[in-house]
Amino acid sequence: MKKRLLIVLFLFVFSFTLVSATCDLGVSLINQDPYPAIPNHEVELVFQVTGVENDDCRNVAFEVIEKFPFSIIEGELVRTLKENTYTSSYKREWMIPYDLFVDPNALNGESELITKYYAGTEDKITTLKFNISIEDSRAEFETYIKDYSYSTKELTLEILNIADVDVEALTIEIQKQKNIDVRGTNRVIVGDLDSNEYSSADFKADIRDGEITIKISYTDQVGIRREVDQNVLFESSYFINEETKKTSTWNYILVIIILGLLIWWWIRRKNKKKKEHHMRRRGSARF
Repeated sequence: MKKRLLIVLFLFVFSFTLVSATCDLGVSLINQDPYPAIPNHEVELVFQVTGVENDDCRNVAFEVIEKFPFSIIEGELVRTLKENTYTSSYKREWMIPYDLFVDPNALNGESELITKYYAGTEDKITTLKFNISIEDSRAEFETYIKDYSYSTKELTLEILNIADVDVEALTIEIQKQKNIDVRGTNRVIVGDLDSNEYSSADFKADIRDGEITIKISYTDQVGIRREVDQNVLFESSYFINEETKKTSTWNYILVIIILGLLIWWWIRRKNKKKKEHHMRRRGSARF
């Protein structure tokens, strides 16, 4: 009796191993819409599972793992197929669509999406990673001080869009800080700025040497309002101080006037002495 029981158990284990070995599943990503995916937008992915038509493949499960920058919009992360999909008049593959949300801070390039699948039980889980292409909509800028007038206190900032994307509603703001005191508005609307184009913004301010922080706000191509801070360096030696220049000019004029007066006085005095000396000589000649 014991021998028969052992034989039955052995045959059961052997047959289960054989069945498991014959269930060979294959998973592939067959569609991504849009391609590339866009941050802060939805992306639809369609996976294809092959091998499920095999009668040995029962209770197949497929799962997408939520991990930055992807999250599920609707539906379940785990999808299951209770029976096989084989029918003589239909496709044998299992098509699984997912609607995922791409995080606004997703970076440009390829982002990894992790999936898992198994058949029968969770004892043998297979992990697959797919690279999802993402196009970053964030822009990059170069900002510098183009000009500053000490007499009018007018500061001109120039900004260049160095990214491959256009931006809209660009604004530049100078917040309170130690190296600059803004007079009047501290925020200027620049407007739309295409890729590799530049524009300028004018402020009234008293500036001291050192770094100035500029806040740049813009709307990217997918409608996200973004902000970025940039530091620009102000060095007074690069800009002419008109007040100092005027003072120096008047100082030069004053020195020239004084020198002229001294020369005139010296010549006049010299001529006077010569005249007196000539008069004395004429008086001596009469006697």
